[in-house]
Amino acid sequence: MGQAQQEHWPHWRGPRKTGVATTAAPVKWSATENVAWKVDIPGRGFSTPVTWGEKLFLTTAIPQGAPPPPPAESGSGRPGRGAGGGAGPLVDHKFQVMCLDRRTGKTIWEQTAKTATPHEGYHQAYGSFASNSPITDGNRLYASFGSRGIYCYDLNGKLIWQKENPALRMRLGFGEGAAPALDSGVLLIKNDQEQGSFVVALDATTGEQLWKADREEVSSWSGPLVITHGGVRQAIVSASRRTISYDLKTGKVLWEVGGLGSNVIPQPLVIDDIVLVMSGHREPNLMAIRLGKTGDLTGTDAILWQNQRGNSYTAAPVLHEGLYYFITDTGMVSCFDAKTGKPHYTQQRLPKAVSFKASPLLAGDKLYLASEEEDVFVLKAGPSFEVVQTNTMAGQSFIASPIVVGGALYLRSRTTLFCVRA
Repeated sequence: MGQAQQEHWPHWRGPRKTGVATTAAPVKWSATENVAWKVDIPGRGFSTPVTWGEKLFLTTAIPQGAPPPPPAESGSGRPGRGAGGGAGPLVDHKFQVMCLDRRTGKTIWEQTAKTATPHEGYHQAYGSFASNSPITDGNRLYASFGSRGIYCYDLNGKLIWQKENPALRMRLGFGEGAAPALDSGVLLIKNDQEQGSFVVALDATTGEQLWKADREEVSSWSGPLVITHGGVRQAIVSASRRTISYDLKTGKVLWEVGGLGSNVIPQPLVIDDIVLVMSGHREPNLMAIRLGKTGDLTGTDAILWQNQRGNSYTAAPVLHEGLYYFITDTGMVSCFDAKTGKPHYTQQRLPKAVSFKASPLLAGDKLYLASEEEDVFVLKAGPSFEVVQTNTMAGQSFIASPIVVGGALYLRSRTTLFCVRA
């Protein structure tokens, strides 16, 4: 393991894109105990921070002028459109990129990528106009604001290039949030919406389009995963109608599989020659797909195992040492053998009734679960379910996912960024 890998969190799911840190993290803390620093973040943004060296990057959207009034209740008794969608009357926002010193929390630089009035809203409970997490390769930082465009900066905050993006129309006004992928000099952006979905590959240095693939998909929020198999770099994109693997160089479809349900959000993962994709909304499914074949693999023996119970709806899974951990929005935790589908434990309840949107994190031999309420749970990693600690962060709520760098735990709540050190 190189020194560089130990000190960076360049992708929202960590250095290996598996939700696993390279160092252990504190086990016990509170809103005041073991908090090295905390910083209020302006505006509303639920993107997970990323880091490179001592710099930490995040995005936010800051309303200009008076905030809009709460949306009227729909026929379902919920605010906004249908199941919590839509942000009501819209106002100008500053779409902001921030760089903080991860040792002290002090702002190093901040840039306004764009000031604009959004064309549609976000989920009232857990959406924002800055939910797409940034990504870095150590030379450049890429911040996607979805319909507001994609922006490339050097790590000192100088804008290198920017690219427009079409205005997306998301299901029920739930908002945007798919994280980009970055690999081999290619920046991959997925734009699944209600009509006109596509995935586009950009030259990471210049922003020039390398290829674009139109997709017969509806809204989904899972980010692409880039892997190598058989000497070919391929980008795996999971969605409601099809999970598709694209050749990273050309955009050619290598293989595809149908069978995931609606509103696909969890990130794909890979172990050896097996890809794991999951959905947890209507007609939920978790599929283990054997790599090596081409074409339409639906219903073939390339599907090694499946699971339809206790799947994650929103949170991304964690993969470590052959164990695949996932959690429902209602706080039920499961652990499977990633290769065989054998359940080690399923739908285990936490000590409190809480809800989850943030994705789990594994650091050392512990699993960290940050809830929508004020509790962060620490579990023992491994095939047995055991809650080690419940840490209460009074008055906080977590939508962004936790990260661990250099033994420090970073928790972004709805309003504040915390650095926890033992």
